[in-house]
Amino acid sequence: MNYNEVGLSTFGRHHGFYDRQLKTFGTLSKTQAEVVDVETKVPVGEIPHFNDVVAFFKDKARQPKDRSTLIHGDYKIDNLVFHKTEPRVIGVLDWEMATIGHPLSDFINVTAPWSWNEKMNSSPGGWTGINPFEPGVTPGLPSLEQVVQWYAEESGYDPTTELAWGSAFGGFRSAIIMQGIAARYARRQASGTTAINFAAKMRPHGEWTYALVQKLEETSTGKAKL
Repeated sequence: MNYNEVGLSTFGRHHGFYDRQLKTFGTLSKTQAEVVDVETKVPVGEIPHFNDVVAFFKDKARQPKDRSTLIHGDYKIDNLVFHKTEPRVIGVLDWEMATIGHPLSDFINVTAPWSWNEKMNSSPGGWTGINPFEPGVTPGLPSLEQVVQWYAEESGYDPTTELAWGSAFGGFRSAIIMQGIAARYARRQASGTTAINFAAKMRPHGEWTYALVQKLEETSTGKAKL
């Protein structure tokens, strides 16, 4: 959607989305890492390989081409409302993170269950049993390749060669979100098994992201297909 045509040209900055994300998440992560547990007095700590991962994402030669459109900010399947009997979306929830940003961001969020299969099957709190997004498991569910094709046809933007970079950045973003949960738990502002489980995912997510970055660094451009 053209944000100028719908009167939303001032809804956010038009360029440098991922640079802004890195600055925001970097500041946030530093603050969260310094939070000390009220009982153990142990700080939450940094995400593994944080500085190396940030340096990789800052490399302009490896970043996706700068693009801008209206984005939801947290566009994922559990923020969609589906029609009871028809294969269509009738509502999108939780717009508080909406802005002008890179379209890859929303696309990575909504396709994460497909592209993060390996991580979800191996990390704590991942899928239990069969992954419903594995090919052939859920009747009628399209493949990631089909979703990419549909998106490219409708939007005119084919993210194929940028998916691996975007998926790694999505892992980085998720690790910081989990670090935030760990910080809230350390202050006892979050409690219960769910908070503890998500807090425990911070380091595995950080390691998984670093592994993706290392794989990308083996290519000349840092861009590769998933």
